[in-house]
Amino acid sequence: MKIDEKSVAGKELILQEQTQLLVVGAGPAGLSAAIEGAMRGLAVVLIDENPVLFKTMCDEVPLHYGQGMSSAVRNRNAMIEAFVTSEPLIQAAFEAGVDVRLGTTCWGLYANGPGVHWLPGTVAGLADEERGWLIGAEHVIVAAGRRDMGLGFPGWEKPGVIGATAAVTLAARLGALNPRRVVILGTSAEALSAAVALHDAGVEITAIVEQAAEPVGPGHLVTKLRAAGCEFLTHHIVREALGRESVEGVLIAAVDKTGRAVGEERRIECEGVVLAVGTTPVVDVLAALGCHIAFQPERGGYAPVMDMDQRTSVHNVFAVGDCAGIWPEKSLDRSIAAGEGQRAVGAILGDAKNYELTEVPEPDVPTYDISAYRMAWVRASVIEARAEFHVCQCEEVTAREILEVRPPRYLGWQGASRNDRSLFSLLDKAPPNPDHVKRLTRAGMGPCQGRRCREQIAALLALQATVPLGAVPLAGYRAPVRPLPLVIASQLLETADQARHWELWFGIPSQWQSPCEIPEFFTVATNEVTSRE
Repeated sequence: MKIDEKSVAGKELILQEQTQLLVVGAGPAGLSAAIEGAMRGLAVVLIDENPVLFKTMCDEVPLHYGQGMSSAVRNRNAMIEAFVTSEPLIQAAFEAGVDVRLGTTCWGLYANGPGVHWLPGTVAGLADEERGWLIGAEHVIVAAGRRDMGLGFPGWEKPGVIGATAAVTLAARLGALNPRRVVILGTSAEALSAAVALHDAGVEITAIVEQAAEPVGPGHLVTKLRAAGCEFLTHHIVREALGRESVEGVLIAAVDKTGRAVGEERRIECEGVVLAVGTTPVVDVLAALGCHIAFQPERGGYAPVMDMDQRTSVHNVFAVGDCAGIWPEKSLDRSIAAGEGQRAVGAILGDAKNYELTEVPEPDVPTYDISAYRMAWVRASVIEARAEFHVCQCEEVTAREILEVRPPRYLGWQGASRNDRSLFSLLDKAPPNPDHVKRLTRAGMGPCQGRRCREQIAALLALQATVPLGAVPLAGYRAPVRPLPLVIASQLLETADQARHWELWFGIPSQWQSPCEIPEFFTVATNEVTSRE
């Protein structure tokens, strides 16, 4: 097969490091895998992007922090100390000889496959606050964790509207959560577990709001929270977040079976709204690599397809912990995630079937339809909202603009006539493809990389096409799956052979030409440098 000499294909790739096992994520699963691997003789590098920089948190990466962090997160040393002391296994990893690197993110993972045949093995792109580099690994275990589905309503852009995972991380692990009185949306096992963790961290829970007729999570957690004084409001939603500079309260209302608000609204004083209507595996780096990802309700939504040894469709890449699937028993028992990490190491060393600790439970059968549940939240909160708001906050795209597939406003585009149809009336037939919507409206293309709007957009398209969430394809992920500043990206080393044709790819020679010398319709194909080649 002939390779384009102007591409990077076939060129030498500069790897600044090499390891036998790279573990991405320092939760229970990743730490257990790293410790097990090191104790059994593997050279192990373990990375985790936490504690996240303040600026990165402000970009809502990797979680929906909702500007809910206190000024304590600016103290880097204090955050590192808090993060390490909150997880005893980190110290155990150091003692086992694991090369532990905190504040280091994996922005890309690459392996040979149908579209790439020239890589020197599996390669990961890493970055910290000072540099970026490539590392080669014989095996990779991804333990990237979970994040929360965003849910919009008027005022949800205010500081204090925060994802449950971010809230628990800030409150319970870092001691840096600003809101001290919160309303929680959702009653799944993950939502109720977050409520318990926040309550134990000293956060007052003024109400737990649920659009369904009854809580959908484990009864013992509901009983525990009620005993702690938490009020459960079923068949209710938040109609609006109130406040000037940040959340000062919410208006809630009862809803009927169709999601429409009924009766009088009630104001609840609070400083934050915790979004816990849906927890989803973090599959971005796996999806960008090309691993097979499928909608699996028993695993919390889109999750990697794996064999019994946690192996993904890429033979030397494994998924463990919450990124491999989320279900109630696993959320309540961290030993299940730890067992997945140990099982993956056993598979790498060839003895998984004989490794006693790798026998992990299968996912629970869901007690409710997570597709219908999440779509019901979006219907009640977004479709039946009292006023228009931005579903995609980064690119300022509304639900109407998503459903009508309107181009971005900055293009100055105007339709022939204004469409005054209600959002509900727009829920008719349309091809449910979030990548089309993303490219045409830019919804999901902002700095947060769709972390707040991705699942909402999928739910809107599912409602529009009258199909379940599993029928809406997973919107594409591409590296870098974390924002990568140019000052960091520029440090990735290139050989002279790689750089030789770099200018030709983008037609950059035109930057040295006078504007009057550039044709009106300039393309790379017509510039002088390309034509000489």
